[in-house]
Amino acid sequence: MIGVAGCSSQPAAKAETTAQTQSASQPAAEAAVTPAQAQTPAEGSNAAPQTVTGTVMETMNASNYTYVRVKLTRDEFWAATSQFKVAVGDRVVVPLEAPMSNFHSQSLNRDFPLIYFVSRIGREGETLPPAMQSQTQPAMMSAHAPTSASAPASARQAEAAQPVTNVAPAPGGMTVADVWARRKTLGGKTVTIRGKVVKFNGGILGVNWIHLQDGTGTAKDGTHDITVTSQEAAKVGDVVTVTGKIALDKDLGSGYSYPVILEGATIVLK
Repeated sequence: MIGVAGCSSQPAAKAETTAQTQSASQPAAEAAVTPAQAQTPAEGSNAAPQTVTGTVMETMNASNYTYVRVKLTRDEFWAATSQFKVAVGDRVVVPLEAPMSNFHSQSLNRDFPLIYFVSRIGREGETLPPAMQSQTQPAMMSAHAPTSASAPASARQAEAAQPVTNVAPAPGGMTVADVWARRKTLGGKTVTIRGKVVKFNGGILGVNWIHLQDGTGTAKDGTHDITVTSQEAAKVGDVVTVTGKIALDKDLGSGYSYPVILEGATIVLK
């Protein structure tokens, strides 16, 4: 059995996010395999993920994504994908592609002990396209893959193609390399960094994801780049000053982890 049914009942905290929620108490539906029994294909594998079919018991839209609570015979679980039209009582087919444990949705201000972020949720009877998890992870996860030395070579090469010359640190601020070097002592502390935006992905998991470089550190070990999350936007090429709290060893599941990340940042153009 999987303990995925429960999640906090706190109300949505973000005024800019409208979460439309429905709930129901329909009887459970039969499924050939449960999430507890399914196995996610190994990284690099071409094997398609297993799918389950169940009844939608609750659904909500937030930050361009649709969340559904799906009831099976004995289990129920949460899944999320890009927004689509669905209603309580619909029968859906969900590929168990990318599980994430202990996920907190900032846009919903809600905790999910386990949720699957998937490329698509189909209706029963539809023919889903072949799953391509190993080639294209759902955008909501892969678009903010880490660029540390543990990241795939392709991600590091993409960053290396955009060299950044030295950007003067903000008064009282730190360089990217300094944050990496002193990260063990910075957990939970507020830090200011000035740098150039080399990558921006908006509205993923309820926040905007920014990769910042200032010309310090080295691409070889990933200390030239830091990931920043924020409710504010920025453009690639902007030189910005960001201030936020340092989090260490942030694990989003499915191989996405960050030794150091700056969260909840405010952004000031240069």
